[in-house]
Amino acid sequence: MLLRMSTLFLRTLREDPADAEVPSHKLLVRGGYVRRAAPGVYTWLPLGKIVLENVAAVVREEMNRIGGQEVLLPALLPREYYEASNRWTEYGDTLFRLADRKGADYLLAPTHEELFALLVKGEYSSYKDFPVILYQIQEKFRDEARPRAGILRGREFHMKDSYSFDIDDEGLARSYELHRNAYIRIFDRLGLDYVIVSAMSGAMGGSASEEFLAETPTGEDTFVRSTASDYAANVEAVRVPAPPARPVAGLPEAEVHHTPGTPTIESLVDFLNAAGLGRTFTAADTLKNVLVKTRAPGEKDWEILGIGVPGDREVDMRRLEAALVPAEVELLDEQDFAAHPFLVKGYIGPGALLGNKLRYLVDPRVVEGTSWVTGADKPDHHVVGLVCGRDFTPDCTIEAAEVREGDPSPDGEGTLYAARGIEIGHIFQLGRKYADVFEVDALGPDGKPRRITMGSYGIGVSRVVAAIVEQSHDERGIIWPREVAPADVHVVGTGKGEQIEVALRLAGELEQRGLRVLVDDRKGVSPGVKFTDAELLGVPTALIVGKGLTSGVVELRDRAAGTREEIALDDAVERVVARVGQGG
Repeated sequence: MLLRMSTLFLRTLREDPADAEVPSHKLLVRGGYVRRAAPGVYTWLPLGKIVLENVAAVVREEMNRIGGQEVLLPALLPREYYEASNRWTEYGDTLFRLADRKGADYLLAPTHEELFALLVKGEYSSYKDFPVILYQIQEKFRDEARPRAGILRGREFHMKDSYSFDIDDEGLARSYELHRNAYIRIFDRLGLDYVIVSAMSGAMGGSASEEFLAETPTGEDTFVRSTASDYAANVEAVRVPAPPARPVAGLPEAEVHHTPGTPTIESLVDFLNAAGLGRTFTAADTLKNVLVKTRAPGEKDWEILGIGVPGDREVDMRRLEAALVPAEVELLDEQDFAAHPFLVKGYIGPGALLGNKLRYLVDPRVVEGTSWVTGADKPDHHVVGLVCGRDFTPDCTIEAAEVREGDPSPDGEGTLYAARGIEIGHIFQLGRKYADVFEVDALGPDGKPRRITMGSYGIGVSRVVAAIVEQSHDERGIIWPREVAPADVHVVGTGKGEQIEVALRLAGELEQRGLRVLVDDRKGVSPGVKFTDAELLGVPTALIVGKGLTSGVVELRDRAAGTREEIALDDAVERVVARVGQGG
């Protein structure tokens, strides 16, 4: 491959786009890799398309290596498939929905579990046909309310989704492990610094679920790790270790106290410590009750829930939403409080919630025998010594409280610390959720039908491109890993006449040796602009044909290391071929 910048459809920019906040957005636009077409929708220009296809090629090779077979399903799907699985409703406003001229409903698919299940059902019917792994690399669609960060969080995105079909759970476990190992090889080859974390299945359903996150401060996902083990989990998937229950017998009776002007935890703790109650109180001794309303997909009516967490913690809405998926979740507003006068803002306790038949869900730390200070359900009053299991009994527990650095690791080893990352892959053991919906069966060895079990495995191909840039750039531009770079070498003819002619000759010889070459053969462009463009574009190796040509030398540059070396013109091709062959 030989690309000449004199004819390449490329325009680099010197200024960051006005709406760009993260490095990948800035640099991919400035480098002429992508252009914004609409909010959350991007055009891939020639160099960007090459990089995208290079990432996809790595994914294909590793998927084929585990026996995956590539297909291509339609992105436009009829409503009936998603209606059958209830995801037409569960996905809510994130689905792109449309109707044809006859009024039939369709959607632009965000994922394809339903159609893959039906495809296999229509083709295979015997245990001898399994296992099978099918995959595709295709555009997906999600109606993001606030698309941001360029191609990291768009409305249209390039994705590899694969699906395993097995006759039993042991087979599913093997298919899951095959994909997990394939993903490790893929992300290693792409040069990404990543971590594998436990995750929530969400609207996908299923049991086991892990995310591959590319670590970067600009990542949208927060995850935690243990200081003393390999435990790692998305914050939404952290399970708080519940302390053992305590004996109730002998605990002091609950007492209601007049606590004027204490609607916040901080003001309550200050008041109690000044009240001479014979002990010191902290925020962790209080029980904060947060009121939310939830609504199942497709339902009109809201249900009010009380969420009880220790007062030294906030409710993490992302954890709460993950725990209640697929329901919508909102905090109560003033109209809601006005419609339910038994809910006294700032002084809500378990009594009013349970007494009015509202569900009350508490943090796992709220176990039998724990004693709390909480609202007494009337203005300026709190109850001290309210004991779980004696004075109130919650409906169940919920993982909704914020996770903080220093919390005990759920595996009992060390404490947690937080980091941020970009989700680049997600693997699920779906089990029989979709096979049950569509009755995907196969005859077993005994001649009796067996329900097929499925796995689902996704890689955000376009997100991977952005994640690479987030991790691999400097103040001058992108630094592509060689496996995904738009070219192996960027040959730059800096001057006029002979320098450009020699650059073109070297580029041609390098192409004949099997290298992918980008040559800057533009006339009338200053050397400074060409150098700036070369650094911005980020090809790992650059060969500069400049003033040294009169002395028979050219300059070899390494983009990642930032090194420069003068080499003999006659040795240039061999040196570059060797450099590329060594991965340098």
